[in-house]
Amino acid sequence: MLPDIRTPLPGPKSRALAARLRSVEARNVTFLPEDDSFPIFWESGDGCLITDVDGNRLLDMTSAFGVSALGHGTTAVTAAISEQSNRLLHGMGDVHPSLAKLELCEQLCQLSGLADAKVLLGTSGGDAVEAAIKTAILRTGKHRIVAFTGGYHGLNLGALNATARADFRMPFQRHLADFVTHLPYGEPVHTLPPDTAAVLVEVIQGRGGVQEISTEWLMNLRSLCDMTGALLIVDEVFTGFWRTGEVFAHRHHGVTPDIIACGKILGGGMPISACIGSGDAMSGWPVSTGESIHTSTFLGHPGGCAAASATLKALDAMDARTTVTRLGMYLRNHLDVLAIKHASKIIDIRGKGLMLGIQMDAPGAAVALSDALLQLGIITLPAGNGDVLELTPPFVVQEAQLDFVVTAIDQTLTA
Repeated sequence: MLPDIRTPLPGPKSRALAARLRSVEARNVTFLPEDDSFPIFWESGDGCLITDVDGNRLLDMTSAFGVSALGHGTTAVTAAISEQSNRLLHGMGDVHPSLAKLELCEQLCQLSGLADAKVLLGTSGGDAVEAAIKTAILRTGKHRIVAFTGGYHGLNLGALNATARADFRMPFQRHLADFVTHLPYGEPVHTLPPDTAAVLVEVIQGRGGVQEISTEWLMNLRSLCDMTGALLIVDEVFTGFWRTGEVFAHRHHGVTPDIIACGKILGGGMPISACIGSGDAMSGWPVSTGESIHTSTFLGHPGGCAAASATLKALDAMDARTTVTRLGMYLRNHLDVLAIKHASKIIDIRGKGLMLGIQMDAPGAAVALSDALLQLGIITLPAGNGDVLELTPPFVVQEAQLDFVVTAIDQTLTA
């Protein structure tokens, strides 16, 4: 099925709801312009399609921030949530755990490929990154973290230290600690700063503009960590669970990290994340004596764990690796042709699997393109400096839907 637009976007109901939201939500959360020209309020989802409150049907090319890889309204996941909630919705994750927590940890350890892997669960990608940073500090006895320009690792105050974007950091600069060194992403790294506990890196930057690195560059980071005793942390929150065609993006490069931070796809729509480390990396954590030094009320939430387990099983059943590789190549080939046709406006097509970016010729150009596509019933997000249109559709996207998107981009750039 394709988009079906029945009202101007946003429709009258969305506009009315935007006015209501403006009166009750903190103003820095949802973009709510005074003319109510944004956003569209979602009502339901089916596969890659979203129906808004005005009855318009739109095509989601974002997987809702990269989360809904199995599509919206996924039966296997919602059924698992329903079954688990009927038995036990909430538990005491670090005191009296549920079976759902144990089973998910077992699945994650097996998928990670890390030796004697151990898991720390959380509820967001930022949680997973903060757990990874704490793990490195405890294991090495050092304090400095090396991260990279363009990197996005969450906005929790701890993770914000590693996030590179000045617009996120500046309002809280006085409360950020001086323990993170940001190096240029993808450029040669010859040495690590003294007292480096970990190197934190995205194999493909998402919000940074679908930026990629070479195998040689990542292998060099691995070697530097090995020589200095620092841990290599890969932030796979966006790229994890076959988004790029491999279960984790670092597998494309044959490099094994010490810690993997993951989230998004994992919960199938439920808020859950995980920091997975090798047994050696996780050995810095002390044995619990009855009071955990890193926990939260919803750690190991039974409903979230059940959803995550069901998501992993569903991805395995659909052969996500083959599916994403095939669809990613199909879309990439069409975008490459588009780039040749519009060489004056498109600088590059980059990314892997179903995490692709169209780099435009100027900052803000992707924002304008995204706005135009929305009017055609296609939901996209800009990235980078507003110069990259990010395409991360659900894994259940159909070729006809991808054709529709490519045609819409072509017509928009031609106009």
